[in-house]
Amino acid sequence: MRFGQRLLWLWLFVPLLASAQIDPAPRDLLQFGYNQAFEGHAPVAGYAFYYHNQPDFLRTNLTLRLAIAPVYVDSELGFVNGLGPNTDLGIGLAGGGFADSYNEIHDGTFYESESFEGNGAEISASVYHRFNPAEEVPLNYILRGTMHYADYNRNNDTSPEFQLPNNHADFSVRTGLRWGGVEPTLFPPLAMELSVWYEGHLRTDPGTYGFDNADELQQQSHLFWTEAALAYTLPSQHSFYVRLTAGTSVDADRFSAYRLGGFLPLVSEFPLSLPGYYFQEISASQFVLLNANYLVPLDPGKLFDLDLNASTAVVDYLPGESQPGNSLNGVGGGILYHTPDNRLKLMLNYAYGIDAIRANGRGASSVGVLFQIDLGRMNSEKFNQPQPLPLHGWQRFFN
Repeated sequence: MRFGQRLLWLWLFVPLLASAQIDPAPRDLLQFGYNQAFEGHAPVAGYAFYYHNQPDFLRTNLTLRLAIAPVYVDSELGFVNGLGPNTDLGIGLAGGGFADSYNEIHDGTFYESESFEGNGAEISASVYHRFNPAEEVPLNYILRGTMHYADYNRNNDTSPEFQLPNNHADFSVRTGLRWGGVEPTLFPPLAMELSVWYEGHLRTDPGTYGFDNADELQQQSHLFWTEAALAYTLPSQHSFYVRLTAGTSVDADRFSAYRLGGFLPLVSEFPLSLPGYYFQEISASQFVLLNANYLVPLDPGKLFDLDLNASTAVVDYLPGESQPGNSLNGVGGGILYHTPDNRLKLMLNYAYGIDAIRANGRGASSVGVLFQIDLGRMNSEKFNQPQPLPLHGWQRFFN
């Protein structure tokens, strides 16, 4: 009965999406991912959403992007060449429930008394400029300004003595260079990306919160990160996906820190996966993370693949969130089924967090399911498809 409630809970939320550049390909995707921990009491971890991207929307130079779930909608209207040749403009609008919720996890323990719900709405404007329109691998410059408003509320388990953060507006800017890109699909057969990013936040009502006002919402936070990714399918139909991400920050707080953990590859544009750990278990001010997946066909028809994955990270913890050991490692494996045209993919996986702290010592296990239905007829054969995600903001709904 509790498991059924959790599955229903997933469909009541949508991750917060923001495009990395205007997606030139039509897409209709149903995505689902879920992790279940064996040790300890973990917050619900997963995503479930419908993703729609429609070039030539109403006019040939308009692109509509939507991510839809029952209580959250994220959208962007893109104007191709709206600011001149090779320079696109995007106007975004998003809003709904629970995207600003926060789960406090420390030393492998989920503290429900210090966790709370958050709802929000935002408007954004983005500029996407392509430097090399004649090349197959795109080099894009991205500039986005966002105004986001967050409203915080207690849930049934939040302690009455816990002071909530102030409701506030967050004005942010993100800028970056991206060479290549990764499609918003599960285990893309071919992809390459090199990118570097900066994101700054300015909040209107900073201040202290928590027990005895011991925590602080910073007025300003600054994030800097870079990523290198490569996916490739060999003639034998073996395939691999390697991703290296590194980031640092200035004046990060619990709402802007890098949060690592879980195995949910489409939960954000930059998924900080650590197999076997709780989702977003680790709060870091800076980190280096390496993820690697290898898929091996198991049957003559090549419809079933064995997935082997491993992740390793070195982190500097956010002040107040430190734990013994700065090296974190996780491994996993699973069985992936896909139709011959890859329109349906289903994976069941097991993950083990080697250094995860639990009540009985180090080590933690989890199982997961990943599911994708491509309602269109997409093929990914070139390095010209961007990844228009990030997803975040999961919080419990049922007791």
